[in-house]
Amino acid sequence: MAKSNNDRTTPDLFALEKRPGRPRTNPLPRQEQLKFNKRNQIKRDREKGLKRIEFKLSAELYDRLSGAANQQKMTRSAYLEHILTTVLVK
Repeated sequence: MAKSNNDRTTPDLFALEKRPGRPRTNPLPRQEQLKFNKRNQIKRDREKGLKRIEFKLSAELYDRLSGAANQQKMTRSAYLEHILTTVLVK
């Protein structure tokens, strides 16, 4: 039987793997954990009706945006959503 790294139903396949250092609670390598977590985050966002957008800003504008969001005690994404909502509602 072939061993799949995503197979979480047969922990006996991982029993012989000895790793130095702190014991891990998750048998998957860190890169696969990140992919798995990102996939779940995207599913949660989709269920909430959120869409992802991505764009690039200059460092100066980014710093100003971060400062303004901190003054409002908001996250950058919440602050951007607030700004866009305000502009588009007018």
